[in-house]
Amino acid sequence: MAGSEPDGSQQSQQSRQSRQLRRSASPQPPAPVPSAGLVSAAPMERTTGDVETAAGSIDEAAEAAFLAAYDPRSYEPIAVTVDVVALTIRIVESRPTLHVLLVRRGHPPFARRWALPGGFVRQPADHPDGVSRDEDLPQAAVRELAEETGLAASTDQQAVDRRLARVYLEQLATYGTPGRDPRMRVISVAYLAFAPDLPDPTAGGDAATAAWVPVGDVNRDRMAFDHARILDDALERASSKLEYSPLATAFVAAEFTITELREVYEAVWGQPLHAPNFHRKVLSAPGFVEDTGATTARGGARGGRRARLYRAGTARLLHPALLRPGQEEPR
Repeated sequence: MAGSEPDGSQQSQQSRQSRQLRRSASPQPPAPVPSAGLVSAAPMERTTGDVETAAGSIDEAAEAAFLAAYDPRSYEPIAVTVDVVALTIRIVESRPTLHVLLVRRGHPPFARRWALPGGFVRQPADHPDGVSRDEDLPQAAVRELAEETGLAASTDQQAVDRRLARVYLEQLATYGTPGRDPRMRVISVAYLAFAPDLPDPTAGGDAATAAWVPVGDVNRDRMAFDHARILDDALERASSKLEYSPLATAFVAAEFTITELREVYEAVWGQPLHAPNFHRKVLSAPGFVEDTGATTARGGARGGRRARLYRAGTARLLHPALLRPGQEEPR
């Protein structure tokens, strides 16, 4: 009928149609697009153990195949050696003097030149007894030090081990400049050793002579390989470590006087120190030294009271540091 109002059912239907039209006209968010190289798929149920097992099997097979086909002769050979800068303090004309252990090479290259004790890191086949065992770098350094000081000749292996346990040994640096060894490309790992009262050395290996030489008497220009550079680096390391670590206690006996400790600093730094100031600085550094409660058996050369004996403390770093004379005090 013309002009009549629509009933309720017609209004409801028209309202639903209008809402549907509005929704279809509204912009819809884009559907997620898979990343390049990925294929959209239903999630796969697999435990972590399954994934690790599968990946591990593939890796092990690939590693085994690679190693089976690997030919080390495809690359230029490189040898590894260790060199040891062994320092100790010996008395020269009643004066404590810093010495370094040197060997005179018995054959080329650099025959008759002074060198640091050292040698090639042993491979399993190099052991005289034929027992297959690898040699780590610190082991090689300890072995070379023992051979050059004669300790390896002792039949008492426990005594040798106890003696070497007193040697302070740390890695210094690695040297690999092309041409440093005329035979082939050689990488050398240098170690620094400190100890008091080391014995007279005995030449061994390729050394014709072995001797403790005062550091000030070493002719750097006549040293083999790049050992002059290694020696200078070692001396700087030792001088620096005396400032901020209790390294000086490695140069003295288990019990020592403050005077003996000061003589270590003077020998390494190469200059005299003010005794009262040094005494005060040592005792003000917590953990540097510990009082044993004992004294020396007798007084000094000029008489007087007996000196107190100390032992190394538990500190690993010195605070405040004992700086070399002429250096600015830290603020």
